[in-house]
Amino acid sequence: MHDAKIAYSQVKSQSPKAGYRQMRIVYHLGAHCTDEERLLRCLLKNRQILAERGIVVPGPTRYRSLLRDTAIALKGQAASRDTQALVLEQIMEEDRADRLILSWDNFLSFPQWVLKERLYPAAAERVRAFTQIFPEIEAEFHLAIRNPATFLPDLFAKQRDKTYEQFMAGADPMLLHWSDVVADVIEENPGVPLTVWCDEDTPLIWPEVLRAVSGHPEDLVLEDADDLLASIMSPEGMVRMKTYLETHAPQSVAQRRRIVSAFLDKFALPEKVEMEWELPGWTDDTVAALTSAYSADIARIRTMPGVTFIAP
Repeated sequence: MHDAKIAYSQVKSQSPKAGYRQMRIVYHLGAHCTDEERLLRCLLKNRQILAERGIVVPGPTRYRSLLRDTAIALKGQAASRDTQALVLEQIMEEDRADRLILSWDNFLSFPQWVLKERLYPAAAERVRAFTQIFPEIEAEFHLAIRNPATFLPDLFAKQRDKTYEQFMAGADPMLLHWSDVVADVIEENPGVPLTVWCDEDTPLIWPEVLRAVSGHPEDLVLEDADDLLASIMSPEGMVRMKTYLETHAPQSVAQRRRIVSAFLDKFALPEKVEMEWELPGWTDDTVAALTSAYSADIARIRTMPGVTFIAP
């Protein structure tokens, strides 16, 4: 406990003059059925090289249950410095950090409570409760969103012993808007920056997503950063793409995206990129309408103050 207090006070006393920034806690909020822990696995594989740059990536067993139980005990109130020090002691082995990365798709809600007349109705309150564990440490949020036309079928598959009607809980699929979730989180957590991206775009923007969350320097190449592409592209395509990138180094992020897009067009595995849906009463028209509404929702989110949107 004493060591944790020292570590916490060191973090709080860091200043630009000393060559350190104040520690920031980065909350990767999910959402469900998007990342499936891929981002966290990549950062954990690079834990050592990131730690050398002041970026701490603890294993999820060190903080998920701890944060949940602490938030429940606090009942929405701000934690004392002693409580903050105790929690930090259990999460971090390091004495100090510039960034502490916490990732959990249940930050917003557990899967069974994602829908209740709307999308993630308790998200803002839950996120606020988690940030109150460290009220004096700056925070930032990161969130992937997904087309309800594919999100809802995948989320329904995660339910246990629920009918479709029980799962929807009175929600109209056409009225489920991610922009409502984003607006709630921003309103309840004023001044906390929020970065958003579309899960559908991740194959093209994955390096930028990893860098946005971790804050690692642009010239740092992370190990296994191509795992996402390898999961949806044929082995032949991956080899040819890597060879091409080595011999034709892209001069910009946009150029790299065009190269990746070209290889995906030719070598993507159909079973990995073609989404199937099967929910009661849904038709092709339902999917088209949901997709159109999702596009309009994305446009709204991109204009919202406090939001940084990563797009291809």
